[in-house]
Amino acid sequence: MKTTCHSEFGKIKTVVIKRATNAFVSERLLEAQWRDLHFLEKPDLAQSAKEFDSFETILKTNEATLLYLPRDESVTIDSIYCRDAVITTDHGMILCNMGKASRIHEPEALQRFLEEHQFEVLGRIQAPGTLEGGDCAWINENTLAVGLSSRTNAEGIRQLKRMLTPFNIDVLLVSLPHYKGLQDVFHLMSVFSPVDTDLAVVYPPLMPLDFRNELLRRDFRLIEVPEREFESMGCNVLAIAPRRCVMINENPATKAALEKAGCEVFEYAGREISLKGGGGPTCLTRPIDRYVHE
Repeated sequence: MKTTCHSEFGKIKTVVIKRATNAFVSERLLEAQWRDLHFLEKPDLAQSAKEFDSFETILKTNEATLLYLPRDESVTIDSIYCRDAVITTDHGMILCNMGKASRIHEPEALQRFLEEHQFEVLGRIQAPGTLEGGDCAWINENTLAVGLSSRTNAEGIRQLKRMLTPFNIDVLLVSLPHYKGLQDVFHLMSVFSPVDTDLAVVYPPLMPLDFRNELLRRDFRLIEVPEREFESMGCNVLAIAPRRCVMINENPATKAALEKAGCEVFEYAGREISLKGGGGPTCLTRPIDRYVHE
């Protein structure tokens, strides 16, 4: 079995996370930042730590190697959502340039960490380009879907294409709706979570029709999240292995649909670490590489 960075659903080999205690740090810091960063409410630090411990335990059951981001005074409490700062490729890491201005220092912090662990960096998205990891999802090893959104602009996507073209990687552009705008957390992976080579969780009302049709053309079966479970992040599902999924424990209809499709579902309480800050299990993790069949 080989490994690749170009998968959202292979069995995770290595994953970067940032514990709530290292991101949120203190009640004082939470109080100082949550409103300006547009969290729905101030997370409770002690409860956040408990929730993250449970989430981390699920990752450990999958036998993944966990790499822990340290505390860093240059970043905000948003840094718990570590997926957004970097894109992983088999040819090196691509550092993002965040569309949310308050997160601008996260790529540099992650670059320091990656270099300490001897990961190569392929390049970086430069201003005026913006790109966030939540807008990028591998469809297969040669195709990266990228959302044109309030956080990821056309210039950022142009730079990404320029970096990936020499490696024969196709960038599939997905033009996302404006929805609630820049202050809201709305990425491609808010409406699309692949959990196997031919299975994905989607939210149809906010999914572009051409992207939906492209997935169907590629023989994906689509599990549709009901409207009542969109705000509770029913569409934000992390595959830790093919059809082995992690999701917030407030989405029973989506969970049932996943299980009917043959998936094993692990749930965690995410009110403090996910719902209040708008970042589900995919956002809380930056998988580096995964095992896939030859």
